[in-house]
Amino acid sequence: MAGSTPPVTVGVLALQGDVREHLTVLRTLQVEAVEVRRAADLERVDGLVIPGGESSVMDKLVRLFDLQGPLRRRIAEGMPVYGTCAGLIMLADTIENPIVGQQSLGGLDAVVRRNAFGSQLDSFETDLAVPALGDEPVHATFIRAPVVESVGPSVEVLARLDDGRIVAVEQGPLLGTSFHPEVEGEDRFHRRFLEKVRTAAASRR
Repeated sequence: MAGSTPPVTVGVLALQGDVREHLTVLRTLQVEAVEVRRAADLERVDGLVIPGGESSVMDKLVRLFDLQGPLRRRIAEGMPVYGTCAGLIMLADTIENPIVGQQSLGGLDAVVRRNAFGSQLDSFETDLAVPALGDEPVHATFIRAPVVESVGPSVEVLARLDDGRIVAVEQGPLLGTSFHPEVEGEDRFHRRFLEKVRTAAASRR
């Protein structure tokens, strides 16, 4: 693939959350991965990962660092973005149960409920069937995780819990999971995301 596709640079929003874990997975996949903290950092990347963390804090920092406008613009222009946990909340058009004044970046036609599973003590692990990634189940870690309450017609559901709750979605260049594949060394979601990044980069060149 390296000989047939252009090299790409992927950013990880590095204001708060499990930035290092995503950088490790991306670099293991032999992709140039950089931290994004400023608008100038954002301009040099072909795709972006928004990591897990605390979505309300992340929202405040995005605005403090004058990144909200640039991020919304790049998302509207079609930049591929993968959001895990808090990152999924940041991508949602609508946040259910936000703190007062909390905003999202939007782009994903979905309603996402924050802290849907309770506190840190209610964190859990489970195996998920994700047919889009193959027959082998995904071992998923949920830490103060959100859940997707509803999706629009352009959103594809990739995974559900046994009770039917939606925990992984995709809409064009956007990918979101309620859980943290990066903490398990699971790289199939990142590989799927990188396919989007490479396709988008090739179409611009």
